[in-house]
Amino acid sequence: MAIEFKQRTLSNGLTIIAEIDPAAVTSAAGFFVRTGARDESASVMGVSHFLEHMMFKGTSDISAEQLNQAFDQIGAKNNAYTSHEVTCFYASTLPEHLPRAIELLARMMRPALRQSDFDTEKGVILEEIAMYEDNPFWVLYEAVMEKHYATHPMGHRVLGTTDTITALTSEQMRAYFEDRYSANNTTVSLAGKVDFDRACDQIDGLCRSWKPTTRNDRQAPAAHATERLALRDSKVSRGYLLGMAPAPAVGDDRRYAASLLAQVLGMADNSRLHWALVESGVAEEAAAGFDGHDGIGDYFIFASGEPSRLEEIETVIRREISKLAESLEQDDLDRLRNKILTGTTVGGERPSDRMQRLGRLWTSLGRYSSLEAELDRIARVTVEEMRSIAAAFPLQPTTLGTLVPGT
Repeated sequence: MAIEFKQRTLSNGLTIIAEIDPAAVTSAAGFFVRTGARDESASVMGVSHFLEHMMFKGTSDISAEQLNQAFDQIGAKNNAYTSHEVTCFYASTLPEHLPRAIELLARMMRPALRQSDFDTEKGVILEEIAMYEDNPFWVLYEAVMEKHYATHPMGHRVLGTTDTITALTSEQMRAYFEDRYSANNTTVSLAGKVDFDRACDQIDGLCRSWKPTTRNDRQAPAAHATERLALRDSKVSRGYLLGMAPAPAVGDDRRYAASLLAQVLGMADNSRLHWALVESGVAEEAAAGFDGHDGIGDYFIFASGEPSRLEEIETVIRREISKLAESLEQDDLDRLRNKILTGTTVGGERPSDRMQRLGRLWTSLGRYSSLEAELDRIARVTVEEMRSIAAAFPLQPTTLGTLVPGT
């Protein structure tokens, strides 16, 4: 029996979507809240991620320990994550335990937000920020994002900063929760072996009291100016370079060609940058990628190597980008497309992967597109389409940062 898509919107605006596969041997559920770092004011930067942590601290009648034990008792694989645009809480289980997993997820979505838990978890968040400050890639990436998006909140750090987290109050967090964690700003995504009507009735009973709020529209960032920044850190011994350039938004049909183009340039192996930089010994690592967001997208290009060779590395990167469109061949597209189709299809066999794809897509676009339709669109990308996207969105970095040893 083919996989079937179903959707229902509850009276309070909460949306439930599902890809039902009666032949699946597992089930997955995820609560996707359309909120992240780009939805925060600068003064509370990091509150979305902090709030994600607080969800696991229990409710008014369930302690954190009881919540964790309850997930363990049904053998669930559960976790959460926060990005610039979404916060997700999810669990994968055997089908007979799906109702219990849904119940636990729904109940934890209305946390107690106790002051004592807030104070304790603030220390955990500050330690996490300090840990990322020891990662050269993330130090450079966050600095370049801030410069690239200027005053727009797309440049916010998902974890926040030491200053914003230290200053954050529990009252500010509660106000943010009430505004963003509303019924009509939440989507429940289900996949695998699911009794959809039963699940909808259960979710309605659990979430009926959730109130809707005014859905905040997101403003797309303005055009980017050409910017450079140079960082020094006495803790690093290598040189790092990271550039960003504008790309199509997640809702732009050209995103498929953009993603393929970025991978021809800089996927892990057999890419232009791999052969020009890594295999030649000029750099130790090199990569490029595409990320589509609500209203905008971006390319990133990253490389590391001897600090004294960063200028040479940049020259090679810009040379490879400048000749990328002209050098594209059908063989490039065929090899890459087959690799993507294989990976996407394998992921599509797992209800957990389908639940994530479904939830993120609906949260971003508010519409459904089957995996088969996505694969078909990837299969129809042409070399000419990739050349066209290279002309419309050149990969030459408009914002470029370097990080080298020093003080």
